Amino acid sequence: MLIYKIFRRPEWDALVAEGETAGAPVDLADGYIHFSTAQQVMATAAKHFATESDLVLVAVEADALGPALKWEASRGGALFPHLYRPLRLSEVVWDKSLPLGASGHIFPERLV
Repeated sequence: MLIYKIFRRPEWDALVAEGETAGAPVDLADGYIHFSTAQQVMATAAKHFATESDLVLVAVEADALGPALKWEASRGGALFPHLYRPLRLSEVVWDKSLPLGASGHIFPERLV
């Protein structure tokens, strides 16, 4: 199962340059890297990145993250994937630009 992380362009560039990341400022503050499922990621973008245009959507295979990935209740009581260790660039399955359109972010046609 793929899970998704939204990065601001400088955060993504740092991950590419350094090979791993402890996440965005919110991740550092919370002590884990926030991910979303395919069903959650559009609402995550709307809630936390509503006006941001230079974003990168990253897909990661949940099973490859091992026991450091925990499913925990968050927004509305839904279970969200949280990674309690740095994310490695080698764990990224794909990355795509996530532009901001007139009515919200423009996601890839299929999140698979």
